[in-house]
Amino acid sequence: MTKPTLLFVCTHNAGRSALGAALAREQAGDGAIVLSAGVAPAETASAGTIASLAEIGIDDSAHVPTKVTEELVSNATVVIAMKPGLDLPEVDGVQYETWDLPNPQNWEAPAIRPLREHISRQVEELLDRVAPR
Repeated sequence: MTKPTLLFVCTHNAGRSALGAALAREQAGDGAIVLSAGVAPAETASAGTIASLAEIGIDDSAHVPTKVTEELVSNATVVIAMKPGLDLPEVDGVQYETWDLPNPQNWEAPAIRPLREHISRQVEELLDRVAPR
């Protein structure tokens, strides 16, 4: 069976989608290919997001925000929009999900913890459906 490719997308690819992708990589192990992107990428990842992930032993300090492209979407099994209303390429055969999450821009790690835990649970449910471990 081919590994599913999960693409987490938000506005800046600095907070929500970076969290989702890092948590999915950790949970999926070798069971999925995990990517993230943004419709208007920031120059750098959110320091609060990086610190929040470090609290649970995930080093995402090398994350560089990336722009979403039609190629990224077309190679995905599932595209997870981390907020409603994102302008994403529509590609036949790709499954789309929308998770309505707050923007953690300028949040520090303590404020991000509840969002991180919420996303972690959603990632676990997603992986149970598309990449059973």
